[in-house]
Amino acid sequence: MTWLNIFDRVSFREFSRIDSVFLTAVVSILVLGMVMVSSASISISENLHGHPYFFMRRQALYLVLALIFGWALISLPTEQLQKWGILMMGLSLILLILVLVPGIGKSVNGSRRWINLVVFNLQASEVAKVCMVVYVSGYLVRRADRVREGWAGFLLPLFLCSIFLLFLLFEPDFGASVVLLGTVMVLLFLGGAPLYQFLLLMMTSVAMLGVVAVSESYRLKRLMNFIDPWADPFNEGYQLSQALIAYGRGEWFGLGLGNSVQKLSYLPEAHTDFVFSIWVEETGMFGGLLLIVLFAVMVGRVFKIGRRAMALAKPFSAYMCFGFSILILAQVIINIGVNTGFLPTKGLTLPLISYGGSSLIITLGSLFVVARVDIENRRAEKAISPVETTQKEESAE
Repeated sequence: MTWLNIFDRVSFREFSRIDSVFLTAVVSILVLGMVMVSSASISISENLHGHPYFFMRRQALYLVLALIFGWALISLPTEQLQKWGILMMGLSLILLILVLVPGIGKSVNGSRRWINLVVFNLQASEVAKVCMVVYVSGYLVRRADRVREGWAGFLLPLFLCSIFLLFLLFEPDFGASVVLLGTVMVLLFLGGAPLYQFLLLMMTSVAMLGVVAVSESYRLKRLMNFIDPWADPFNEGYQLSQALIAYGRGEWFGLGLGNSVQKLSYLPEAHTDFVFSIWVEETGMFGGLLLIVLFAVMVGRVFKIGRRAMALAKPFSAYMCFGFSILILAQVIINIGVNTGFLPTKGLTLPLISYGGSSLIITLGSLFVVARVDIENRRAEKAISPVETTQKEESAE
């Protein structure tokens, strides 16, 4: 079998029948993301590169790469991903190690999270989160009885996850650690782990993350500053206070696309971590609610595709859908929570909206896998229908 034989081409007819609500939500979010990166990055692009659309062009390139990568994934049977689960976990762990090696890992703002691939900087934590979901999904299929009946099956994936968390904290990337651990625990719960085990481990994990959060002075400062950014609005509380000013300026209907004032070098990371603040400033509260609704619809449809896969006795595909939806939902909640001052700064981007190659390529790639699951669900239902028809005819005779 050659390398190309592992792919299963998806016809245009099959692609056109993918859940239309899911596709509409994804495309809408991508379009809004391009608009907001273009708008929010104008000032910093002009200052750093001499023309206003540098980051917009880069984001367009990342989108093209994401679509190519996604089309390869949609042509890959989910059975193949299940076989590669352990390999993918190992490769992602290698990336987490490499990112800490001087000369390979790239440091930005004191965090060493990226590997320079020339075309874009690969964020190892983005790869690790998706690969861990694929691995845990396969584990829940292989070890279903152990997960449901004893502590050993429940603790093994958490032990492996803790190794990932250790390297993430070395970067440091506390936000990715929270998202990864939360996603794995929810997947184990959905896989049938007893409620008392889940609650006990959740309380232990929260306590451990709390200790980690206050163990470093910069993390403690973030915790204190988000509570009252106005206590130090020109220093530690500057970013959040500027974000809150953006919300106040946006009011109900916003200032209009392109008319944000905070993006003019007032709000740091306006095109990445705090792009939601600029979006609300320009489109108002209704624009912010629209984006939240689009994310809710997209995540809801992913859950629905996963439930359909479970009903068709395809648990691996179902767990993958659940895991990817949890990853996206957690990042959306944390990013918007940080932007609005409900959560301390975590350094997480808004999926499909914020500027960045790794986040866009990996997130969109995971959604193409969900589309593949939907296609396989439809194939399975089509294969079942003739059998049911034959059975009904035989019973009638």
